[in-house]
Amino acid sequence: MFQRRLGLPAPGTETFFLWGPRQTGKTTLLRETYPKAVWIDLLKAEEYRRYLEHPEWLRSELPENGVMPFVVIDEVQKVPQLLDEVHWLHENRGVQFALCGSSARKVRRGHANLLGGRAIRYELFGLTSSELGPDWNIGKMLNQGYLPRIYPSNTHRRLLNAYTANYLKEEIAAEGLIRNLPVFSAFLNKAALSDTEPVNYSTVARDCGVSSQTIKGYFQILEDTLLARWLPAYRKRPKRRVVTSPKFYFSDVGVVNFLAKRGFMEQGSELYGKAFENWLFHEISAHNMYNELFATISYWRLSSGSEVDFIINDMEIAIEAKSSRKISANHLKGLRQLRVDHPEVKRLLVVCCEEKPRRTKDGIEILPAEYFTKLLWNNEIL
Repeated sequence: MFQRRLGLPAPGTETFFLWGPRQTGKTTLLRETYPKAVWIDLLKAEEYRRYLEHPEWLRSELPENGVMPFVVIDEVQKVPQLLDEVHWLHENRGVQFALCGSSARKVRRGHANLLGGRAIRYELFGLTSSELGPDWNIGKMLNQGYLPRIYPSNTHRRLLNAYTANYLKEEIAAEGLIRNLPVFSAFLNKAALSDTEPVNYSTVARDCGVSSQTIKGYFQILEDTLLARWLPAYRKRPKRRVVTSPKFYFSDVGVVNFLAKRGFMEQGSELYGKAFENWLFHEISAHNMYNELFATISYWRLSSGSEVDFIINDMEIAIEAKSSRKISANHLKGLRQLRVDHPEVKRLLVVCCEEKPRRTKDGIEILPAEYFTKLLWNNEIL
C-alpha cells in the first residue's frame, strides 16, 4: 500500500471534487480517508440506473435533520444531474460531499451544476518518487509508468493493454464522446508520438484520415478525461522570436510507451530521454498541486531551436531534463541562451542521471534525479 501525498480534508468539513485519471487510486484514497462515509458507487449498474432515472431520490435517502452524514459519490460524471441534488443538500441541510471522477468533460459540456464554486477541486496524479520511497526506481518508472496497480507489476504490458481498452470502453464509448471509435483508437497511437512535443494537427489528421478540427477535438477529449495535459509556452518579454504553441504530455508514460509500441527502454536512448522529460513534468506538477503552490509552469523555445523544458513562475526557476549520465556543455546550451535573453532568471537546474550533484562555474546546478526529487519534496526547489 502506498502512502499518498495528497491531503484531503477531514470528513464533514467541506465539499470537494476529486479528479484524476483512471486507476490513479482515487477510490482507494477516499475509502482509507473516509471509512465511515455514506458511499454511492455509480460504477454499480443498479445504483447508476436508479440515480439516472431518479436523481431526486438522493434527497429522500439522506436525513432531514440531526447529524448530517458525509457522502462520497464515486464516478459522479456518470450522472451529472445528481449535482443539482448535491447543491441543494449542501445549501439547505449542510450535507458535505466528496465527488470523485475521472472525467470532467460530461459535467462541463452538459452545463451541469458545479456547485457555484462552493466545492474545492483536488486532483490525484499517478505515483511519485516521494510516495514510492525506497521502492522508487527511475528506470522502472520510465518503462512501466506511474499507475499504482501497474508500476509494481511483472505483467505491466498486459495491464496497460487492458487499461487502454477500458479507457476506450468506459470513458469514450460508454459516455458517447465520439462516433467513430476505431478512428479514435488509431488516433491514440498517433498522439503518443507527440508526447513532450508541440502538436502538428495537420500531420496527425492526415495520418488518421480525418480533419484537423476533428483531431483538435480528440486532443480536447484526452485533456477532459485527464489522460493528458498541455504545457504552455513562455511568452513574456521575448527579445527574439519564440515558439508559442503548447507542448503535449500524457499523464502516464507507461500508457505512452504502450500506445507508441516502444520496447524496453535503456538509459541513454532518445526515447528514454523523452520518457524522462514526461516523468519530470509529472513530478513537478504533482508537487505543485499537492502542496497548493499554484506555481505557473511553462516551457521556453526560440524559433532557432534553443529550448528549456520547464520555466517555473516568472523566470524564478528554469529546469532542463537530460537523462544523460554525463552532462556536457552541449546539454547546457538552452539554459545559457535563456540567461542571455532573460538575465532575470534566478536559478538554473539540470535534472539528469549523473551520480553526484555539482555546480558549473557559471552557476548552473547539475542534479541527479534522485537528489532532485528529495529537494523537491522537501520544498527546497519550489
